[in-house]
Amino acid sequence: MTFISQIRVLSNDPHKTIQVTNSFNPLYKILQIHILKCKITKSGFFMKKLTLFLMLFPVLLFGQELSATVTVNYEQLPTASRERLTDFSQQVEAYLNSTKFSEADWSWEKIKCNFTIFFISASDETNYTAQVVITSQRPVENSIKNLLMVKIQDPKWKFKFEPNQSMYFFPNEFEPLTSFLDFYAFLIIGFDSDSYGPEPLGGSEFFSKAYDTAILGASSQFSDGWELSGSAYNKRALVNDLTNEKFQQFRIDYMNYHFYGIDLYAKNKKAAQKNIYKLIEHLAEKRDQIDPRSVLLKIFFDAKSGEILEYMRDYPDKTVFELLKRLDPPRITKYNEVLDEG
Repeated sequence: MTFISQIRVLSNDPHKTIQVTNSFNPLYKILQIHILKCKITKSGFFMKKLTLFLMLFPVLLFGQELSATVTVNYEQLPTASRERLTDFSQQVEAYLNSTKFSEADWSWEKIKCNFTIFFISASDETNYTAQVVITSQRPVENSIKNLLMVKIQDPKWKFKFEPNQSMYFFPNEFEPLTSFLDFYAFLIIGFDSDSYGPEPLGGSEFFSKAYDTAILGASSQFSDGWELSGSAYNKRALVNDLTNEKFQQFRIDYMNYHFYGIDLYAKNKKAAQKNIYKLIEHLAEKRDQIDPRSVLLKIFFDAKSGEILEYMRDYPDKTVFELLKRLDPPRITKYNEVLDEG
């Protein structure tokens, strides 16, 4: 029987390694250590912040992936419907926080996310329509800041719900309540995983699961919102982009943007800004090959435009903001303000 009894941090640099040595030591009961999170891969270490709890047990137990907060607005519903939904937010939150969405042990820090649900109508005692705003965050290395990773407003969620209804995770079957939650859990975990290196495309497994869920939804009697459409936001269109090879370079740049950009900013601002610039430059180069209505690019800029302005405002090459004006037209005014500063 072996226990982790010693952890030696070789460097405070998040882009260097951590050595972990194992030996048996019966004096170790409970020890909490804050270190950088690392996942050993064939080519190196994949790092995030991690809190290790070392206990006098033969294994370390790892929890679920999400730390979700669910908020519900019932104002548009009649009193009787509101009463039937009294425990809805608690049940949804419990489902998101107790379900294990990945097959491997999730040893990383839980991903903070929020689901804000606005009920629109109740056609009877069990059928509901809602709109949902989904957001998630990721910590910045060497900083107390959190980054906004996902910011999505989904206008179409139709499902059945009864008081005290049981909620189960069956990813290979479509259930309009839990499959919707699964879809966004997969996206949240996928975007989070895609943002860490050194190997890119870490979220592929989760984006594939989200794609499969969307296919099941489009084939169900609750297909509205799951089928392809020309609306500004569409679940199927988003996962089509995420799993399409034409966006693979964007996903590689997405990792570099975060892992070698934002995370590196406090230590090497010049190199960090250059890696942030590369994502924008590569997008501009492929602008003619990408559908201007791309849902993936829409949600990227919805989440990241303010962040890009913050980290690139003093970048010497101001053409970056000219590129952003072409890539993200809804926020031209913001980019012009920076250009006007000179």
